[in-house]
Amino acid sequence: MLIALAQLNPIVGDLQGNLSRVRKEVEAAARKGARLVVFPELAISGYPPKDLLLREGFVEACDRAIDQLAASLPTGVAALVGHPTHRSVPSGFAGNGASLLDQGAVQTTVVKCLLPNYDVFDERRYFLPASRAFCRDFEGIRLGIHICEDAWYGEPGTAYHLPPEVRDDPVAQLVADDAELLINLSASPFELDKPHRRLALLQRHVARHRRPFLFVNQVGGNDDLVFDGNSLVLAANGKELTRLPGFVEDLALVEFNPGGTLNAIARDDGRPLLPPAPPREADLLDALVLGLRDYMAKSGFRDCVLGLSGGIDSALAAYVAVQAVGPDRVHGLAMPSRYSSPHSLSDARALADNLGIDFEVIPIDAVHQAYEATAVIGGDLISQPAGLADQNLQARIRGASVMVRSNRYGWLALATGNKSEIAVGYCTLYGDMAGGFAVLADVFKKDVYAVSRHINTVKERREVIPVSSLTKAPSAELAPNQFDQDTLPPYPVLDAILEGLIEKEHSVARLSQQFPPETVRWVQTRMDRNEFKRRQMAPGIKLSARAFGTGRRMPMAARFDFETPNDR
Repeated sequence: MLIALAQLNPIVGDLQGNLSRVRKEVEAAARKGARLVVFPELAISGYPPKDLLLREGFVEACDRAIDQLAASLPTGVAALVGHPTHRSVPSGFAGNGASLLDQGAVQTTVVKCLLPNYDVFDERRYFLPASRAFCRDFEGIRLGIHICEDAWYGEPGTAYHLPPEVRDDPVAQLVADDAELLINLSASPFELDKPHRRLALLQRHVARHRRPFLFVNQVGGNDDLVFDGNSLVLAANGKELTRLPGFVEDLALVEFNPGGTLNAIARDDGRPLLPPAPPREADLLDALVLGLRDYMAKSGFRDCVLGLSGGIDSALAAYVAVQAVGPDRVHGLAMPSRYSSPHSLSDARALADNLGIDFEVIPIDAVHQAYEATAVIGGDLISQPAGLADQNLQARIRGASVMVRSNRYGWLALATGNKSEIAVGYCTLYGDMAGGFAVLADVFKKDVYAVSRHINTVKERREVIPVSSLTKAPSAELAPNQFDQDTLPPYPVLDAILEGLIEKEHSVARLSQQFPPETVRWVQTRMDRNEFKRRQMAPGIKLSARAFGTGRRMPMAARFDFETPNDR
């Protein structure tokens, strides 16, 4: 029997559009001889549908879409499709389900057992879990169908979320129920190194149970999440037979034979069954591009606009935008002030030329002087040129210039700050933080440099991002002779401390064993005091285990002494 893996990019809430996408993939797989086509988790609603699930009639509409899909499938091909459902759960509740469609009808529906309720996941808000997992029979084969988190039982960082009614590993339950083929429908968001973690996880299941394993993952960007796909098939001996490429829609075939053996089917276009694993910088770049592209397309934006300072952050953001929507739809603004260096404008212009994007120079000094001539500024502020308030004023003038064009032309305004700056508040609310999407919000400064070098040396093999933007000392250029490192710790130190504080939740005491204690305390204090800024920033793309966004819920009005007696 030929089984197809359909790595799909749905749009959240677009039930009829997603149904059409599923039907199109089923028809393509049927032409290749597939008997069963497997789709990702919640493919009909898109993942995550969030509070759409609470809207009256939404789950019922998903069930109707599944019935409509079942009735319209080509003869002789079945589909296994994820969707929110009222089937197989008590009346009045909804389940995260997957239905097997064949012969014009829904043959069976399974419901997810483990509902993640950590980081960006909030499924217990919406769904009722199944009490245990059971196999389903299809064409004489015992299928061990389960959904995403059901395969993550007991993994570090997830075990605490297990509901008390679940007492066993769903995969183990399926094997105990004589599963011959394990099939996991997923919407597993991308994080750095997560594709490797998933592979190791699935190989542990296979090593434990000696069953072949099909893993089908969603691809695409939805709000602050990006899904990398990387769907794969493992033989019963743990060997990886085929892996779909990351960050693109794709379809692959495998053959299931009597006795439980699997064979991967060669691709029509000659692509390798196991594409080489990309370097870390390539994954980061692909995730950024896909996240921005889908945010714009699914939100109805065609063009974007951003400020180009001549620095490395705006350079990388502009490159990502060009890759996402093309150079004709990217508009760059250079906004020099009285404190701007000559190279900031020349580097911005060189970048725009290299990328082939629209470029406009808008000096802000006249507007700056107009503020200084009015009572808006006030005498005390006039006596402090290039002070903090004056620096923020310049950033806000620039932010307003970007937003004017966004409003006038319907362009998406991009904020270009990186995670290191956002973490410690080295950014201006309503200034450089202004915009509809924060492209680099989950990219540390060290990775901004690493990805930019990768672009020049590996991806493009030419100087796209000006070398001077990579080599000059970072500066906001809001005051004379201003450099980031006059205010911040060196970025390698700052990033390492922030990784410890944010992604590992390490204490000040632990990090002070590795870094100067006064520096660690300064970073922690700055990070806590600037939560109010981050709460108001534009959404960005989650790339790490702990991003600033829906998965990190720190209070704004709070006090915590991080130097408790036990820490000293």
